[in-house]
Order: sequence, then structure tokens, then C-alpha cells
Amino acid sequence: MSSVAERRETEVAEVMAFVRSMAEPVDVSRENLDKIKQVMIDFAAREDIWDEAEFPAPEDGKVQNRYLISKDDDDSYALYLNVMNKGKYAPPHNHTTWACVTAVAGEEYNYVFTPDEEGPLEAGPRPIQQTDEIIVKPGQGIALLKDDIHAIEIKEGVATRHLHLYGRALETLTKRMTWDKNLQNCFVYEMDIPTIK
Repeated sequence: MSSVAERRETEVAEVMAFVRSMAEPVDVSRENLDKIKQVMIDFAAREDIWDEAEFPAPEDGKVQNRYLISKDDDDSYALYLNVMNKGKYAPPHNHTTWACVTAVAGEEYNYVFTPDEEGPLEAGPRPIQQTDEIIVKPGQGIALLKDDIHAIEIKEGVATRHLHLYGRALETLTKRMTWDKNLQNCFVYEMDIPTIK
């Protein structure tokens, strides 16, 4: 293992220990999630441990590589490095667990949505409206609770390198919802990008 990989492993372990002390795999307070976001903003600033040589950008017309960095044996507390090219777009969706996204490099546009009516997020008619826009870039992140809804878009520039932290591993989340283009109906989200382990 290289010295960079060893440093990354040590620092990931320290950060994840802090995260575990602040949040359950699904439930967390907004206040504690904001504290996690600040720690992750600082962690993402360590560009030297998220280098292109070890985590290359997608090629051959692909727009995303998702690298698994860490997760617990029970699939909780999962950390990924997403490397995404211009053209990547994920329509509005929730996660069914909390999430925190911070930037090593590049800008990820996050569009935040709110349902017109309160209630559980289930497949079927469920109109939503965009209520915020947050650009995740170095020094700025986004924190989402389990039922928060957002869409992401990479608009321009070189590949982004962003840390995506979740209370539970993405591969286990089978009840996520996504919305149609008209923002009127939602249906079960199917993850179409494989994770690189």
C-alpha cells in the first residue's frame, strides 16, 4: 500500500468514526448533519488523497465513475468518490437515508425540490416544485435528510471529484423514488451506474 493510500485509510477511519458518533444509519438531526457536512468539506479539501491516477475520470463517452471508499460490514456509513463529466444529470430523487456531498474539485449543481403535499414518498402522483439551488464546489457542500429531494447536474469544465457520504450504502437502497420530467409523478429509482470497488 502506498503512503498516500495509507494516509487516506487512516483519515477515512477517523472521519467515519466521527460520523458514527453523530448519526444513525437512517436518522440524524439537521444540526448534526450540518456538523458532518463541515467535517466532510474539510476532508474533501485534501486533494492529495483523491488523485486522478488512483481514481481516474470516466472515458469512452461515460459520464460517471463511482468509487467505493469505505462502508461498514452491515452496509451502513458508506463513502464514495464520484468522478463525473459534463453532461451527467440525475433527475429528482430521494435517498431514504441521509446524505452529504462535498467537493474535492469541480462544480455539481444541486436542485432541491419540495412536494406540494406532505406525506410518505410512494410511487404515484406526487407533484414537486424546485425550491432551492446549491452549487457543491470546494468549500461548499449539501446535506440531505432521508426524505429530501434533489437533482444533480454537471454543466461544464473538467471532471468533478466529489465525496458522497450516505448513512446506508447506495446499493442497498431499494425504496428510493425519482420523478418524471413534468415533476408530477414518482416511481422507484433504479441505480444504473455500477460502483467500482
